[in-house]
Amino acid sequence: MELQIWTEKYRPHSLDDMINQKHAVERLKAFVKDKSIPHMLFAGPPGTGKTASALAIAKDLFGENWKSNFQETNASDERGINVVRTRIKDFARIKPLNAPFKIVFLDESDALTSDAQQALRRTIEQYSRVCRFILSCNYSSKIIAPLQSRCVVFRFTNLSKEDVFEYLNRIIKGEKLKVDDAALEAVYELSEGDLRKSTNILQAASSLGEKITSDIIYEVASQAKPKDIQELMNYTIKGDFKSARKKLHEMIIKQGLAGSDILKAFHGQVFELEIPDEKKIQMISQIGEYDFRISEGGDPLIQLEAMLAKIMAS
Repeated sequence: MELQIWTEKYRPHSLDDMINQKHAVERLKAFVKDKSIPHMLFAGPPGTGKTASALAIAKDLFGENWKSNFQETNASDERGINVVRTRIKDFARIKPLNAPFKIVFLDESDALTSDAQQALRRTIEQYSRVCRFILSCNYSSKIIAPLQSRCVVFRFTNLSKEDVFEYLNRIIKGEKLKVDDAALEAVYELSEGDLRKSTNILQAASSLGEKITSDIIYEVASQAKPKDIQELMNYTIKGDFKSARKKLHEMIIKQGLAGSDILKAFHGQVFELEIPDEKKIQMISQIGEYDFRISEGGDPLIQLEAMLAKIMAS
């Protein structure tokens, strides 16, 4: 039996199935109803529904013919000007099938080179009569101004805890899973509102036991457990370097956690500490310094030990 990827299995088939993003979805529904689609730019973090919205628009507009009238191109695979000159133009030249126009969806368009974006600007002008372009990106600032001015811009935001839970409960019901509340909280904390990431974590966890717990979630995500981080921080605040160092070694060597992930989890727990705000500010500054050192190639274990020592000394 072929294993189906849940991100595809539970992807919305219509704009009516979209999770939140109401500010964008309501406007998109109006465009579909009038069958008058402008060129569009979808901007926002990963896993917030940009690709799902583009696919839903095509399915709502074209019905069974949506695959013939829709082309998806990922700009992170083909960044140069040739993708505009060949693949996109070749598709745009073909007559739409039982529709007034076709849709070209250019995913991760902020990865396109400047020359490719300039070429795309001209292509949009040439084929506007028979083609609509939807661009998606994480950072709209990386899209040149002439392209942005040709598009209606939609901003997608990270989803709330309630939205993520609503989507995950669809999957839990569909797959008949047993998931405790703490596990759902852990999925949300690790995904930070990214539905794609939360779905992948849940699918990975489903293969490890009949009931999915928070410990299983952190295990499959290879992330530090909050209780381990809290224990490390408590040793640090008390000035017990020996115990803090032992706990740090256990997390990096025995659990195989990445130094940057420990640092990120450490940062997330700072504001939960019952210490003066001045001390919290110092810790945030020190975390930022050692995060930079690790990103520049410093040994994670040595840098994290140095950070613990500096926090204790300050």
